[in-house]
Amino acid sequence: MTTTAEQAPPARRRAVAATRVRHTLGRLLATLARSVVIFVPVFLLATFVTFALRSMSGLSPARIQLGEEATPEAIARVEAQWGLDRPFLAQYWDWFTGVLHGQLGTSWTNGADISTLIGLGLGVSLSVATLALVIGVVLGFALGTVAALKRTTWIDRSVTGFVTLISVMPAFVVGIVLVAVLAVGLGVFPSAGYVPVEQGLGPWLAHITLPALALSFDVVADVARQLRGSLVAAYRENYVTGAVVRGLSPRRIFLGHVLRNGIGPALATLGLKFPALVGASVVTEWIFGLQGFGRFANDSAQAGDVPAVQGVLVVSIVLVVLFNLIVNLVLARVTPASQRGV
Repeated sequence: MTTTAEQAPPARRRAVAATRVRHTLGRLLATLARSVVIFVPVFLLATFVTFALRSMSGLSPARIQLGEEATPEAIARVEAQWGLDRPFLAQYWDWFTGVLHGQLGTSWTNGADISTLIGLGLGVSLSVATLALVIGVVLGFALGTVAALKRTTWIDRSVTGFVTLISVMPAFVVGIVLVAVLAVGLGVFPSAGYVPVEQGLGPWLAHITLPALALSFDVVADVARQLRGSLVAAYRENYVTGAVVRGLSPRRIFLGHVLRNGIGPALATLGLKFPALVGASVVTEWIFGLQGFGRFANDSAQAGDVPAVQGVLVVSIVLVVLFNLIVNLVLARVTPASQRGV
């Protein structure tokens, strides 16, 4: 039996398709506009607070360069060279305009450009975090879906137990085990170091696989739990009962109704996961000998390099906002609730 849309004239079908495209585009643009409206004041406030931390910390480049025995005259001279004798708001405006142009300042410890230093470490961390996110999403969605489809069975209980187990395993412990077994024991992967993707896809993947696996366990656990719970809840809804009464196949019910309505919480979980993977992997980077973003942030904080720490915070804020924006756009596209404007 053909549907009404299939029986309609070609011109009408094209008009319906064009209307759907405009509706989808409008919904995505509305989501983007809402995100931008939220992002601008949050970014302004966050950058102001970030810059104010330097004044509150009491740290000075003179203390780092001259030592604790520096005279007040020498300290004043060095601070004047860095422009720290100017009014606070003038310093903030110069720094903020530089941030808008991608210039995060100069390191107090070595005089290097902070944007360049962060870029070097960020490339490493983004590579590891992206692969960790892919592994976590694929395995988490697979485990959560299987647990939901086999709910209340031994398979569901086994998946739940496995997810609970890996959720309490620290990434550095997993990393040490992976190095001992897969790198030292079996020699399948290199135990440390990093190779840029420009030098070959194979070596690049080989060096980031183990740290990505170590970081992915938490993502797997969170995605599987969220997806399993939301899918089970979706199966209890009236629209699923109605679909069963209409005689729809289990596959069509799952793909067309349950998954689309239940995928939202799992996707929302990823909003903070990716930035966390980029910035919170200091111990993992030490284990695998990676000079990443998290390690750079840790070293800068320990050295009292305030401009570098400010640059790390700004980049972290941007990562959080951008990835949440991507997640919101995906949610607006795939979930029925977002399509209805709920």
